[in-house]
Amino acid sequence: MRPPVTADPALDRVWQALTTVHDPEIPVLNIVEMGLVREVAHARPAADAAATGQRSGVVRVVITPTFSGCPALAVIEADVAAAVRGAGVERVEVSRRLSPPWSTDEMTDEARRKLEEFGIAPPQPHGGLLQIALDAPVRCPRCGHPDTRLRNPFGSTLCREIRTCEACEETFERFKPL
Repeated sequence: MRPPVTADPALDRVWQALTTVHDPEIPVLNIVEMGLVREVAHARPAADAAATGQRSGVVRVVITPTFSGCPALAVIEADVAAAVRGAGVERVEVSRRLSPPWSTDEMTDEARRKLEEFGIAPPQPHGGLLQIALDAPVRCPRCGHPDTRLRNPFGSTLCREIRTCEACEETFERFKPL
């Protein structure tokens, strides 16, 4: 995914830097294409900004984790701060926003394609009809067959489950629709 283009070259560099930050549990996806980045902005106390008319050298990045208790969140936050500093920003504030909660609908089509190529069945967009998405047939990421069965509702991370394809008999993970 290409990050959004802003009217500020400094923020454009930050967005570009954020595409280098990958989810440690799903290393083929960056946090921008996953939809975890909620906001990128200059941070400056309102009184200082009004008095000087200048933006600060501090950039604020707000992220929303896939789960509020995501075990990779501290690593992602540290990686975000390092990437933003690497983009030439002296000071960065990374914070998290839990509401509204993250949804797999926020993943880009590119992220879904990358998951499938990695061997993980991607979640299909659901538009809030979560139960229908959870009950929908899951295609095998290896052979594409829709006849798969749930083996374990818990995969290697909270957001995945383990399934087996009845056609090719391969076992794979599915990224659960959330």
